Amino acid sequence: MTQTGQRRPLVTVNDLVKYFPIKGGLLSRVVAHVKAVDHVSFNIYERETFGLVGESGCGKTTTGRVILRLLPATAGSVTFDGHDVFKAKPAEMQALRKDMQIIFQDPFGSLDPRLPIGEIIGEGLMVHESKLDKHEREARVREMMELVGLRSAYIRRYPHEFSGGQRQRIGIARALVLRPRFVVADEPVSALDVSIQSQVLNLLKDLQREFGLTYLFIAHNLAVVKYICDRIGVMYLGKIVELAETEALYADPKHPYTKALLSAIPQPDPTLKRQRIVLTGDVPSPVNPPSGCRFHTRCPIAQKGLCDVKDPEWRELAHDHWVACHLAS
Repeated sequence: MTQTGQRRPLVTVNDLVKYFPIKGGLLSRVVAHVKAVDHVSFNIYERETFGLVGESGCGKTTTGRVILRLLPATAGSVTFDGHDVFKAKPAEMQALRKDMQIIFQDPFGSLDPRLPIGEIIGEGLMVHESKLDKHEREARVREMMELVGLRSAYIRRYPHEFSGGQRQRIGIARALVLRPRFVVADEPVSALDVSIQSQVLNLLKDLQREFGLTYLFIAHNLAVVKYICDRIGVMYLGKIVELAETEALYADPKHPYTKALLSAIPQPDPTLKRQRIVLTGDVPSPVNPPSGCRFHTRCPIAQKGLCDVKDPEWRELAHDHWVACHLAS
């Protein structure tokens, strides 16, 4: 889909599809499908942060979970460092899981309230590095706690004894204790206060430099994405509508949906005047998406007879700047 220079992608997502069946009737037959992810493709290069943004319900979280095989794919393929993730046998998949981890959105719901955080963080070590004895495992856990900004003396405490920001650091420590190469960060700061968000973002950047991590960073806040991401894919109703390097996307957005999202970012300088693009109507149902371009029902520049009939082609309008829009130029 996109090739940035001669870099080799660590993760390749090709024509990914995820439909959720809707059952009804006395026999519980499948009567329709929620088209959560519909033919999505992109590459993630080693040591980069690739952002996936869009409104709630656009399919970005589902994309991240299907990539890790936490949800089964309907169609398509995902390749991690040359390994076909969807075709991997159980033993191969267990080895891959050590290198592919996730940071969940909810910093409390993702932690087992019955376990002390030392056991939560170290659980992966018991599965993937079973040769470590109890003292070696605890030493690794304490080391990781210190790296993410938690005092190792808290190792026996339970999740309810921590603040939201501290709980998210626990989740980060759990994901990184295995020294993975690829991490899906599923809206890791959206549930946190603004002051804590910056601390967690800086922590993620520091850990990326230290361990050579590659991130898929999922978010709906474009100001956050601009700070941490190298490239960004914009999703709308299960499809990627624009993909570019961060600076290019913010300086010259091509798709009208991207322009509307960027216009909603608050500006710290009150003297700056910028036209706010207000989208009319509701997001269409992913059960029955519109024909043609899926955005045409809300698009301020849509042309009847074109946008509502023909699916837009995926085009490269500038170097590594891709867009799916009939009217983008």
